[in-house]
Amino acid sequence: MKLQVDLKENSYPIYIENGILEHAGGYLSQIFTGRKIMVISDDHVYPLYGKKLINSLDSWECHTLVLPHGEPTKSFQTLSEVYSAMLEARISRSDLVIALGGGVIGDLAGFAAATYLRGVKLVQVPTSLLAQVDSSVGGKTAVDLPQGKNLAGAFYHPKMVLIDPDVLQTLPERFIHDGMGEVIKYGCIKDRALFDTLKEHRSFDSLKEELASVIFRCVDIKRIVVEKDQFDTGERMLLNFGHTLAHTIEQFYRYSRESHGEAVAIGMYQITKIAEEKGLTAPGCADSLKEVLDAYGLPHQCGLPLSSLTAAITLDKKNLNSHLNVVLLHTVGDSYVYPTDTEFFKGDFLV
Repeated sequence: MKLQVDLKENSYPIYIENGILEHAGGYLSQIFTGRKIMVISDDHVYPLYGKKLINSLDSWECHTLVLPHGEPTKSFQTLSEVYSAMLEARISRSDLVIALGGGVIGDLAGFAAATYLRGVKLVQVPTSLLAQVDSSVGGKTAVDLPQGKNLAGAFYHPKMVLIDPDVLQTLPERFIHDGMGEVIKYGCIKDRALFDTLKEHRSFDSLKEELASVIFRCVDIKRIVVEKDQFDTGERMLLNFGHTLAHTIEQFYRYSRESHGEAVAIGMYQITKIAEEKGLTAPGCADSLKEVLDAYGLPHQCGLPLSSLTAAITLDKKNLNSHLNVVLLHTVGDSYVYPTDTEFFKGDFLV
C-alpha cells in the first residue's frame, strides 16, 4: 500500500507493506543517489532489526549510532552525541539519515537531520505502533527541555516513510497499548467507522487481521490533515486531541510512569468528560471512549489533582498568547478546536 503526502517541494511517499524492511534499499534508490547513510536507532530496536536493514543497504557506505531507549534520550545532551557521530562519519548534505525506531528516535534523528549542516535527507522507518500511525508522518521533529516535552523542534519532512507491520510482532504488550492510544485518537477526531471497528474487535489480537488497513487509515487521516495545515496553525491542531493534558502528565512523572499513548488516553477521556459537563460535547461520548480504552488496556485516569497540572499547561505549545486551544469532540468522529484558557481546567477533582 502506498500513500503520497502532497506538500509541493516537501512531498514524499509512504509505503506500508509486510516485510518491507528487507527490501528498504530498493525503495531508497528511488529518492537517494548519495554515498553514505547514517542509521540512528536504539538498543532495543537495533539488535532486532538493524542487521536486516543494513543488509538491504549494501549499495551504500553505512554508519550506525545505537542510543539508549526511552524518552530521556530525546535531549540536547544526546543530540550533541548524534552530531558528533555524524561529523565522525563525515556525513555531508548529499548523504542520508535513517531513523530506525519508535517516536523518540524518529523525533531525535529527525531534529538532528533538520539542523545538521542546515539539513540532510531523512527517511523514517518507524518500528512502534505509535510511530507508524502518528509520529513518523507529518514532519514534526523535536527534543525535550526540562520544562516540557517537544519544546525545541522543527518542521522537517522525510523524503520517505517505510512502514513494516511485521516488526510489531516483537513489540512488548505495553507498547502495543501505547500505540493504540493514538489509533483510538484518530477514530475519535475523524473516523467514526474506525472507532466502531476498534469497539467491535475489543482487543489487539482480534484486530491483527486488519492491522495493515488500520495503520493505513490512521496514516491517511494524518496525511489529509497535514496537507491542509502543514505547520500546525489550523486543522492540524485536531491531531492534538488529549495531548494538552497528556504532555503535562508525562512531564509530572518525568516520563517514567505513563507512556505517551497511555497519557493521551487519560487526556482524551478527561477532556471529553469536562467538555460534556460544560455542554461542549454530546452526552455519552466519554463513556463510549472509556469502553474502548478499557478494551485495549489503556488507562482513563492517573489519580493526580487537576491543579497539579495547570502550571505545566501554561507552557504547552498550544497555549498561544495566553489563549489555549483545546481539541474537543462534537461527538465521536467529529472534532473541533475550542479556544479557551486555563480556566477550562479549573476544578477540585482527580484526573
